[in-house]
Amino acid sequence: MLSVPIFTTQSVKNDVLSGITVSLALVPEAVAFAFVASVDPMVGLYAAFIVGLITAVMGGRPGMISGATGAMAVVMVSLVVEHGVQYLFAAILFTGVIQIGAGVFRLGKFIRMVPHPVMIGFVNGLAIVIFLAQLGQFQAPDADGNMTWLVGEQMYLMMGLVLLTMAIIFFLPKLTTAVPASLVAIVSVTGLVIGMDLETRTVVDFVRGMSGDPAATLAGSLPTFAFPDVPLTLETLRIILPYSIILAAIGLIESLLTLTVIDEMTNTRGRGNQECVGQGLANMTCSVFGAMGGCAMIGQSMININSGGRGRLSGITAALTLLAFILFASTYIEMIPLAALVGVMFMVVIGTFEWTTFKLARKVPKSDFIAILLVTAVTVAFDLAVAVFVGVIYCALVFAWHHAKHIEARIQEHDGHKIYHLNGPIFFSSVSNFLELFHVEDDPDDVIIDFVDARVADHSAIEAIETLADRYHREGKVLHLRHLSPECIKLLHNAGSLVEVNVFEDPTYKVASDKLG
Repeated sequence: MLSVPIFTTQSVKNDVLSGITVSLALVPEAVAFAFVASVDPMVGLYAAFIVGLITAVMGGRPGMISGATGAMAVVMVSLVVEHGVQYLFAAILFTGVIQIGAGVFRLGKFIRMVPHPVMIGFVNGLAIVIFLAQLGQFQAPDADGNMTWLVGEQMYLMMGLVLLTMAIIFFLPKLTTAVPASLVAIVSVTGLVIGMDLETRTVVDFVRGMSGDPAATLAGSLPTFAFPDVPLTLETLRIILPYSIILAAIGLIESLLTLTVIDEMTNTRGRGNQECVGQGLANMTCSVFGAMGGCAMIGQSMININSGGRGRLSGITAALTLLAFILFASTYIEMIPLAALVGVMFMVVIGTFEWTTFKLARKVPKSDFIAILLVTAVTVAFDLAVAVFVGVIYCALVFAWHHAKHIEARIQEHDGHKIYHLNGPIFFSSVSNFLELFHVEDDPDDVIIDFVDARVADHSAIEAIETLADRYHREGKVLHLRHLSPECIKLLHNAGSLVEVNVFEDPTYKVASDKLG
């Protein structure tokens, strides 16, 4: 399952520097998502470390970054509020078990069923969500603790530092690619703020504002092992299992779609089933070390890829550096201006959004463009999992509607027989068109339907064949079928069919092959 990575001096340097850059961006994200889930900030930071490390080692996509995510946090909050954080840890344990099961039973292959318009809508929606999430950094708590927009010099300074960060990231690669531009931007802007004693919000201000504790800090210790403290009863299982199923689905969908996006960016191929197992192991470990669990993070993954991180070492470095920050260097991380991190994330937004979307309106079918807009809107309004399900269902219905029209018959008369040579798929959406092809009253006593160029796809098609056979039977005529699959013939016989089936040269249909994980 694991392959031995091949290191070069250049790849090690790129992965290490990129990993350090990513770790800086992980801190505010992990803290923010912890508060979304109504848990302590350290629960989110521990999750970023544990999930990031285990998926970097065991996952199926080198270079992909995982950690605590907002998509999962919004599901967790109701469980934590109603039952407490220990029930969350128990739910995360079962989430991991479900995800490992998905990998073992090779369900990762089904991500291939996500249409390309849904993928475009997915990345566009996430880009918008990432952008909107950064707008909160342009707010600060007032005397009453309410968040208000920055005004005057504070707003101008914040915007100036954000633009400076973005400019460094944009222009530095044109001069040199020796070090990641994002890391240089964060260090440079932090040095400028400290050197000029500029009054702007930093990471520690963000932590204290979120917690309401003026003495809050990122300093912590190593997570400790403790099995979730919940009653081992069926009632506990009833409470946590629905959450576990939803969290597992969201985590795998976001992770596998992120994997697919990185595959396209790097022209390589990750292993979906192995990623399912890696995510499951990471979440199970989180549950027994007091962490909130997580999945792949497209924003941080984009930072990593754009900074040159391609191997497992980048994810490992990000996780270990984050732990080092928590244990030894929290003071230095707390000094980083939020403006620098916002600038990095804005560049991620620019790089993630598919700007060619606006040109696609004239180049692709309207149904595909509607799918892009639909998935983008649902991702922003609800969450990723709902958006993907809606997009896939929409595309499937559009596909079914269009292919329902592609059933036709070529008619041939031979020795008193009438032969219908069918062409096209017969399934739930096309059965009405299929039945309209035949003229029962005007046909001779013997009618042959040849399925050599047709496909009987589902039970609705079987029922349509039965209906047609019954119509001919009532007219005292015999219907013959040729080139049906063995499965269809068996179903017809089991149903006590009135159809006479001529079996010769019948094809054996192959639905799918899964040679790769």
